[in-house]
Amino acid sequence: MDDSHSDRWNHNTHYHPRLLRAVPAHSRTALDVGCGEGMFTRRLAAVVPTVVGIDTDEASIEAARLQADGINAQYLHADFMDHPFDNASFDVITAIATLHHLDARSALARMRDLLRPGGVIAILGLAGSTPIRDAPFELAAAVAHRAHLLTKTYWEHPSPTVSAAPSYAQMRHIAGEVLPGSRFRRHLLWRYSLIWAKPPER
Repeated sequence: MDDSHSDRWNHNTHYHPRLLRAVPAHSRTALDVGCGEGMFTRRLAAVVPTVVGIDTDEASIEAARLQADGINAQYLHADFMDHPFDNASFDVITAIATLHHLDARSALARMRDLLRPGGVIAILGLAGSTPIRDAPFELAAAVAHRAHLLTKTYWEHPSPTVSAAPSYAQMRHIAGEVLPGSRFRRHLLWRYSLIWAKPPER
């Protein structure tokens, strides 16, 4: 793992190791969707020989390129929804805090099409909370967040943010429809993970 910025902690970086553990050992190519300034792309490049980071925010891509010396990563200022990638061209596709910027159903379908058989999609996402149902989760997350801040400084990443997002229940439903058999898990620090392995060709 790239540890050049291991002191940068937030609710996304906290779960980077979980996504890296989902990367198959045989992976040769990876796509990091919504890569931002490239922290996870750099970590992905430590375990996958060829990595592409893509983002629509020009400033984020420029920042990523400034930190790309000596790593096997290429950064594209483009929209992954219509960039002319070949179908079935990546062994791994990742997205961190990106899916809520997009139409989730369309984005997951696009990732599914770009993934090679036997490959893995690994997503860390944000979802909207419902006031009554999610109150216990919100309280637990707030307590955990404060506990982490006793030993860490929160890093505000420089990439654009949006607050609106589908609910956890909606995301679980969408994932189940588009990526049958996917593993959806809600995590403590206001995040969920979504892992899906594309069936191998017969």
